[in-house]
Amino acid sequence: MAAMKKIAVEAALRLVLYVLLLDVPTAQAQTYPSKPVRLVVPFPPSGGNDVFARIVAHKLSEAWKQEVLVENRPGAGGSIGTEFVAKSPADGYTLLLGHTGTLAINPALYPNIGYETLRDFAPIGTLASAPLVLVANPNTSIRTVGDIIAQSIASPVRLNYASAGSGTGSHLSGELLQSITGIRLTHVPYKGTAPAITDLLGGQVQMMFSVIPAALPQIKAGKLRAVAVTSAKRMPQLPDVPTVAESGVPGFESTLAYGILAPRGTRAAVLDEIRVQLARITATKEFRERVDFEGAVVLQGTSADFAALIREQAEKWGKVIRAVGVKPE
Repeated sequence: MAAMKKIAVEAALRLVLYVLLLDVPTAQAQTYPSKPVRLVVPFPPSGGNDVFARIVAHKLSEAWKQEVLVENRPGAGGSIGTEFVAKSPADGYTLLLGHTGTLAINPALYPNIGYETLRDFAPIGTLASAPLVLVANPNTSIRTVGDIIAQSIASPVRLNYASAGSGTGSHLSGELLQSITGIRLTHVPYKGTAPAITDLLGGQVQMMFSVIPAALPQIKAGKLRAVAVTSAKRMPQLPDVPTVAESGVPGFESTLAYGILAPRGTRAAVLDEIRVQLARITATKEFRERVDFEGAVVLQGTSADFAALIREQAEKWGKVIRAVGVKPE
């Protein structure tokens, strides 16, 4: 009898312990976050990455009553900070503000990059999508994408286009245009958007795919001519400017998608909590107004949508990079 009682007690204790262990993840998720969270931006302060990160960090801090710190870790086109997050503990306390460049372009651009996006990260949710605007010096005869195609076919002298650097969205957009249309242009890389626009204004180069905020003041002042936007639909910031696709290049689209990711292996309950908060943040008027100011549109989607978008963009830009033989600067 005593032996049976002992067995029963031990069984009961094991059952209690089992229940307690089952409840650990739930308890941890309920208390997440219990300490400050880092949101890593793999670029210097300023620019869309940093702006979106700081809005999200501020809103998360308000919701969680816990500090969410933006940490800038620039270098190698965003690869250094991205690799840092990939190798961080999968506990929900180190997150990444990723975008098309770091998630889909860099793995094809840099050898031995140190991470594989969908192997090393858990995509949580998207934030925004930012296209570029194709602008031309107003002293040229370029008014439409059709003009670029016609001039490239008719003249043995190639038109030239500036970019913010080799392997950037402004560069690869030009390569995509050439790939689809079969025309040949001369790429002139610069160390950033600002010096490229300066030379475009001065007439040293003829056109450029630029981020909208950098070009918009010059467009409004009549110093640059907006030819087309690279999104699938017209942009509210430039409603009278057609897309490249509707300008005679079907299927052309070049945008930068921004979103939040965590290291692969982060608990599902924690990912769900962050995802819920991101959905709430992207629906706010404050966030939408700031996204509009940055020349972008809000992009809401599930983690599966984000993963599918990364795959699609990696395949698309990987083909362009390999076909042209693009090398990082």
